[in-house]
Amino acid sequence: MSTAAVEEVPAPGTRRSTAWVLPLVVLVLLGAVWAYVHSLHMDSIEARSLAPDVVLTALWEHVQLVVASTLLTIAIGVPLGVLLTRPRTKRAGAIVLAAANASQAVPSIGVLVVLAMIFGVGFWMAVVALVLYALLPVLRNTMVGIRQVDPALIDAGRGIGMSATEVLRTIELPLAVPVMLAGIRVALILNVGVATLAAFTNAGGLGSVISSGIALDRMPVLIVGSALTMALALAVDWLAGLAERVLRPRGI
Repeated sequence: MSTAAVEEVPAPGTRRSTAWVLPLVVLVLLGAVWAYVHSLHMDSIEARSLAPDVVLTALWEHVQLVVASTLLTIAIGVPLGVLLTRPRTKRAGAIVLAAANASQAVPSIGVLVVLAMIFGVGFWMAVVALVLYALLPVLRNTMVGIRQVDPALIDAGRGIGMSATEVLRTIELPLAVPVMLAGIRVALILNVGVATLAAFTNAGGLGSVISSGIALDRMPVLIVGSALTMALALAVDWLAGLAERVLRPRGI
């Protein structure tokens, strides 16, 4: 049986008391990076690589990659997951999940290289690779979330005259939302990390800063690129947690 990336739900008081921890960590990390950069006596190569416009451009490209790939992943994974839980398509669910598992088992750099060989390089090719890599958590959690709905509730809805579409919209999907949101959150974090490899296909992002540090043998450049990627991942996780609490149906 497939397992879902489901988070343990903390008590409401615990949520409120720890909600500030991640943004504080992000601010401390960014402050440490700023202090580190301004304490350096940089040579001309490091100064060019860490120029504000270069770093901010790379950060913006990274955000664009993550947002575009995550939106496409949701647009594909959620409807497909719902479709594969319907009675007529349940048998195909195992095949599709196996294919999604296979796509995630392949190293992300391998997916990028294969797609680059077939379709060329650039932003949208990298987005396609990120979608293929992050599709599994969204697809799996959508299917698991709907399948775990109590059949008695579905029978009750059908018993009062609801159509299959109405049961899906008013019973199954609302009860599956917490599990589905957990899958989307996992996909977001995956995309932030894997998007660093998009630099190898000329798609930009913070990976370009990291790869410059490695290629030029400049440790400060490598440290800044890595630290900014960590800060972005933590910030995205915090924002996803807030969205998860807001979008979770009341009473669940």
